[in-house]
Order: sequence, then C-alpha cells, then structure tokens
Amino acid sequence: MHVDIEYCVPCGLRDHAIDLQRALLDEYGRGLDGVRLRPGHGGVFRVTADGETVWDKDEEGGIDVDAILSRVGE
Repeated sequence: MHVDIEYCVPCGLRDHAIDLQRALLDEYGRGLDGVRLRPGHGGVFRVTADGETVWDKDEEGGIDVDAILSRVGE
C-alpha cells in the first residue's frame, strides 16, 4: 500500500505530517510500500491510501492520528 500525506507548508502542518508518517511506519511497517510527504498550501492536510482519500482535515474538522491509522488499516 502507498500512502500520501499532503500537508500545508505555510500553515505549519509539516510536524503533524512527519508525526503521522512515523506512526504509520510504526503501526504497519512492512505492510506499506511507502509513505510519501507532499508539501501543499491552502490549509490542506489530506491522507490517501492507494489513491483513495482516507482523511481530509477540512471534512473531518482536524487531524486525528488514531482515526487515520484505523482508516488506513481498513
């Protein structure tokens, strides 16, 4: 599985993206083919797994690492 984390650079969401990347690798390790960080703008924090959106900060109202981990594992 390939996971992409797109995050807003000007908003200071890089640390959240790095923390999530680390949590994904800790949780799923070898089950992942890669976790890519993609700098963005406009307040974005979106997580996709194999091209399918599993988390969008704007729709969910924030960033919840545990919920994201659960959705990636589905």
